[in-house]
Amino acid sequence: MKIYDFRSDTVTHPTPEMRAAMAAAPVGDDVYGEDPTVNHLEAMAAKLMGKEAGLLVTSGTQGNLTAVLAACDRGDEVVMGKQGHTFLHEAGGVSVLGGVVIHTIPNQGDGSLALEDIRGAMRFPGDPHEPISKMVIVENTQNACGGKALSMGYMNSVGSLADELGLFYHVDGARIFNAAVAQKVSTSELLESADSVTFCLSKGLCAPVGSVLCGSEEFIHRARRIRKLLGGGMRQAGVIAAAGIVALEKMVERLAADHQRATVLAEGLADIPGVVLTKGSPNTNMVFFRLDQALGVSHLELIQAMEERNVLINDTNDGEIRLVTHYDVGDEAIEACLQSVRAILT
Repeated sequence: MKIYDFRSDTVTHPTPEMRAAMAAAPVGDDVYGEDPTVNHLEAMAAKLMGKEAGLLVTSGTQGNLTAVLAACDRGDEVVMGKQGHTFLHEAGGVSVLGGVVIHTIPNQGDGSLALEDIRGAMRFPGDPHEPISKMVIVENTQNACGGKALSMGYMNSVGSLADELGLFYHVDGARIFNAAVAQKVSTSELLESADSVTFCLSKGLCAPVGSVLCGSEEFIHRARRIRKLLGGGMRQAGVIAAAGIVALEKMVERLAADHQRATVLAEGLADIPGVVLTKGSPNTNMVFFRLDQALGVSHLELIQAMEERNVLINDTNDGEIRLVTHYDVGDEAIEACLQSVRAILT
């Protein structure tokens, strides 16, 4: 039977066009800089992000880690949100592998970091007792805060503050295209003031693997060495890059359809007694909700019952459910999800 998978936009399969492009991709040894398909993808990505250069990496986690290690020395400190992916879901790699101190500050309700909190996190560089503040990371869209898109004005305000404070400004842009499409602006406009950005080809864009880290030529030169150190130097990686090129050419504008389906899904859930939308849902391609305790059904029981109906959903470890729309979730899947929730709860 057909499975409807709402757990994440990472579960998509490559399109037939991607598979054909992967099979036909011209390749070379990328560690030598000789893979033409990788070189094309990196140049395309850099242009879209408004940066000088790009670097293909295996994942968003590797991209964020590479960015931190390229910008910081051991003992330096990076400021990020308590709900940020780099803090919550990347195994503490910046500290474990880079000796970089993590300084978390609260995320606001809209997913942003308050400018006064960033300023307040700064250390005194002349004090030998304290680590050196070196970097700030902002996530856009902000996953754990509901998939919220941060505005161009806010992104630029962080850039201005980072310049004032002497901080390197990195954007975890795993879903930066969702943020851009939702606000009808370009990614280069959103990232104009950022020093670097990592974005995922495998979240929402349907590529099977890979992310791209973009920044200045000098920064990417340092990052390339860090990627090698982390074991991320791939050889004939054009096979991967080919799918990424198709993703950037064909899969970005259609993200608006995912956002629209998230709206339909949220409206349908809101009409079901006992379902309480949370985090301002829907935001971009994400819907979060809780169950009224009076129902007598736990979120874990709902997850299990939905799976028995071939609808896969996830919780967020605190009694909340997250649903994510993507290329492989069409109108039929939305209706199947809503029918299943209604049947289980009533």
